[in-house]
Amino acid sequence: MSDVVVALIVIFSIVGLVLVVLFASSIKVVKQSNVYIIERLGRHDRDIGYGFHFLLPFVDRISNRVSLKEKVADFPPQPVITSDNVTIQIDTVIYFQVTDPAAFTYNVERPMQAIENLTATTLRNIIGDLELDATLTSRDTINVKMRAIIDEATDPWGIKVTRVELKNIIPPRDIQEAMEKQMRAERERREAVLRAEGEKRAAILVAEGQKQSTILKAEGEKMAAIAEAEGKAAAIREIFAAQAQGIKMINDANPDDGYLLLKKLESLEKVADGNATKLIIPSDIASLGSLVTSISEIVKK
Repeated sequence: MSDVVVALIVIFSIVGLVLVVLFASSIKVVKQSNVYIIERLGRHDRDIGYGFHFLLPFVDRISNRVSLKEKVADFPPQPVITSDNVTIQIDTVIYFQVTDPAAFTYNVERPMQAIENLTATTLRNIIGDLELDATLTSRDTINVKMRAIIDEATDPWGIKVTRVELKNIIPPRDIQEAMEKQMRAERERREAVLRAEGEKRAAILVAEGQKQSTILKAEGEKMAAIAEAEGKAAAIREIFAAQAQGIKMINDANPDDGYLLLKKLESLEKVADGNATKLIIPSDIASLGSLVTSISEIVKK
C-alpha cells in the first residue's frame, strides 16, 4: 500500500471523526421544565422546549438555558426607615417564575440582582409611608402591594412574581425592649383581670350557695312550724273532744247539786294554789259554805 493511500485513509478517518463529533454535538435533548435559547449567527432564532432537537453546526448555538420552575429568592435584611423615623431591618422572600425565556435572556442584565434592587426600593417606598406599629401589623397589606409593584416592573423581563413575603421585621434593640415591657404589662393586666373575674365568680357562687341554704333552712323551719302547729291543733281538738265527751257523759249521768258544788271547790282550789295573780270569788259562795258544812257533818259522823 502506497503512502498516498495511507494518507487518504488517515484524512478520511479524521474528517469522519470530526463529522461524527459535529453531528453528536448538534443533537440536543432538552429536559422537561427547561427551555434553550437558540441563536443563529449571533441573533435570537427560536426557543426549544423538552425533547430531541438538532442544531446546525457552526450556525446555531445555545445562548441560555432557562428553567421554567418557580424559584425562591431570599434577600438579606434591608435597612428601612418608617414614617416615624424608626430604622428597622426587613428581609424579604420572593417567589417568581420565568414566563418568557427570550425576554429573561435579552431584556435584563443580571436578573436576580435587578429583582433584589427593585425589591429594596419598593420596600423602602412602602414602609416610608407607614409608622412602626402599622408596619408590624400590616404584613399582608405590604406583601400584596409589593407583589403588585414588583410583578408589573418585572413583566418586561419575562418574569412573573407569584408571592412576596416579609420574612422578618427587626426593630432597634431599644424598641424591642420597650415592646417587651409593654407586652409584659399587658399580660399582667390580663392576668389581674382574669383573677378578678375568677374571684367575682367565686363570690357569686358562694353568695348563691348561702342564698339557697337560707331559703332551704327557712323552708324547713316553715314546714316544721306548720307541722308543729298542726300537731298542737290536733292535740287541742282531741282535748276539747275529750272534754266535750266528759261533759256529755256528766250531763247524761244527771249529777246532783252536791257534785256540781264539789267541782266548784276543786276549781277554787286550783285558783288558790298560789300561782294565780288574781282571785275570783263566785257569786254563789253562800251555797258553797253550806256544802262545806254538810261535808263536815258527814265527816264527824
